Amino acid sequence: MIPVLMSSGDLIADRRADYAEALLPGDPAAAADLYAQALELAPTWTAGWYRLGDIRAKFDLPDADQAFEAALATDPTDRLGASLRLDMLRERSMTDAMPPAFVEALFDQYAPRFETALVEGLAYCGPQLMAEQIQAPIGAALDLGCGTGLMGEALRPLCTTLTGWDISTEMLRAAEVKGIYDHLDKRDLNRLSPPQERWQVITAADVFIYLGALEKIIGWVALALESGGQFVFTVEEHTGPEAYVLRDTCRYAHSAHALQDLLDQAGFDSRITRAVLREDRGAPVWALVVNAVKRGPAPSAEQTDVGHAGIPA
Repeated sequence: MIPVLMSSGDLIADRRADYAEALLPGDPAAAADLYAQALELAPTWTAGWYRLGDIRAKFDLPDADQAFEAALATDPTDRLGASLRLDMLRERSMTDAMPPAFVEALFDQYAPRFETALVEGLAYCGPQLMAEQIQAPIGAALDLGCGTGLMGEALRPLCTTLTGWDISTEMLRAAEVKGIYDHLDKRDLNRLSPPQERWQVITAADVFIYLGALEKIIGWVALALESGGQFVFTVEEHTGPEAYVLRDTCRYAHSAHALQDLLDQAGFDSRITRAVLREDRGAPVWALVVNAVKRGPAPSAEQTDVGHAGIPA
């Protein structure tokens, strides 16, 4: 995500940034120097620091990490995702989830063109693959990270009541227009309170590419599902030894073996299948379609170690 370069608040700094962008195609080093000069005048300009880091990283110039660190220091909520760029530069994941402010801003911007880009442009078929895993008919279903309602459209014929949660206000507005959800609410999946309801099916379509560590959300779902309920979700496939990695696409990918272990520990019997979820730059994106069935009675909060923050520790 390259930020919209909002004004720094300093006219001279803005002009130097404009000159830097004009120089960039022919002389990236000079462009980076001009950005650095602009930031001497506007040292709290988060978008400027991010852009400087982006230029340095793209053209193999030194000190890209320092620029991203400055962007993060000037905006600890990390709306631009500087921490993710640092992870990619250092080739190791220090963050276990994408910053909520970054995800919210990304999808608020993306909402108007989301379905056209994903379905028509990238041949996305995740909801259809997931719906095939669900044993219908069902009563109450919860669609985590519901977005504009692509998964909801596949779920609606299968369930009696359908609830959708998403972090993006604009995505929720688009979903509401479709009229397929009985309830819609703005929720951050990193900060869910202990569930007050029980669902027969919980889905998460292409949501966990924005979460690295899945222990907390899997523990929460174990509390929220009825005994015998289904948790159906997709992740991008990672075949290395790590449980998950942050790819250069700025998406997390997960290992099937690590997922199987997590789900088993949380009390699920799971079946994981490989499938092509969509395309990326003309190449197939291999994913894992996970169908996890909750064993036995729903566990108590104490059994899943739900702490004061309302999510499993």
